[in-house]
Amino acid sequence: MNSLSVVPSQAPDLRQRVSAEEWQVRVKLAAAYRLAALFRWTDHIYTHFSARVPGPDEHFLINAFGLLFDEITASNLLKVDVDGTLIDDPLGLGINQAGYVIHSAIHRARPDLKAVLHTHTRDGAAVSAQRAGLLPISQHALAYYSRVAYHDYEGVALDLDEQERLVANLGQSNIFILRNHGLLTGGVSVEHAFRELHGLERACNIQIAAQAGGNADLLHAAPAAIAKVHEQAKRFSEGHGEGIQRHWDALIRQLDRHGRDYQA
Repeated sequence: MNSLSVVPSQAPDLRQRVSAEEWQVRVKLAAAYRLAALFRWTDHIYTHFSARVPGPDEHFLINAFGLLFDEITASNLLKVDVDGTLIDDPLGLGINQAGYVIHSAIHRARPDLKAVLHTHTRDGAAVSAQRAGLLPISQHALAYYSRVAYHDYEGVALDLDEQERLVANLGQSNIFILRNHGLLTGGVSVEHAFRELHGLERACNIQIAAQAGGNADLLHAAPAAIAKVHEQAKRFSEGHGEGIQRHWDALIRQLDRHGRDYQA
């Protein structure tokens, strides 16, 4: 493993073999991985982001099991179908079974979600371990509070029979807190899913910091304010509006200052 090259030898050929639309999604998903590494949202090799491959087939892209997030490139992403068949495994590393169970379930049940991002960050996992979950105590949280879905912990997600309960609990939401586990967001694009995750992670950061002073003195927003922000946030929550693209463009400028090898 020490001698593993994270850029497959056939990388130039891969770009020619896939559609321009697929390559664009590959680059965006690789960028999302690198941004997560930059923001320290990683859990070594154990979490996963995925994106649906454009086209009629139920294929999605996900990280090869064993790569760090800062090693992900457009060409070393796995392509897999929702039944678990590996279509492309450039490095021969295979897929994380938990990643397959979670992501294939959502991609099969929710074709409207083109990207699914899952983290085990300290503050995200800490909020997931609280009975009340996400609290309406910050502007960031109010953008999500009314639309968070929850799934109770059943152990490491290795069993296919958990998929039915996962998608039932997710319902029509795209904001998911996996209790005692972590966070998950979906989006109509990679850009949208990342914007949702960025805000949700910040909401959890703020909640854990605020709770350091004690829960008794936490100030919850008024119901009217919660309802107002829910309406105001719709242009982001539905993946529409130029704000999503502006946010992503700024992220890419930030990432590109650290290098562009994720595009390989």
